[in-house]
Amino acid sequence: MADESKILARIERGETQELRISVSEYKGKSYLDARIFFTKDKENWFPTQKGITVYPEDLDTFAEAIEEAKKELMAID
Repeated sequence: MADESKILARIERGETQELRISVSEYKGKSYLDARIFFTKDKENWFPTQKGITVYPEDLDTFAEAIEEAKKELMAID
């Protein structure tokens, strides 16, 4: 697992799941991680394989895509 992790946001997806957005480090390489976690007892949370990893060199492209998606979705509402 990750050597270090700083959770930036938690988005609830029901009683037993949440999306965690974090900055992590593994083997000396930093990255942004957005991953679904689950629990059975509300105390112990475990990561699933469902998620994405974005490396620093791709963050600008990722941020631009998020901003574009935000504009598109706001225009629909």
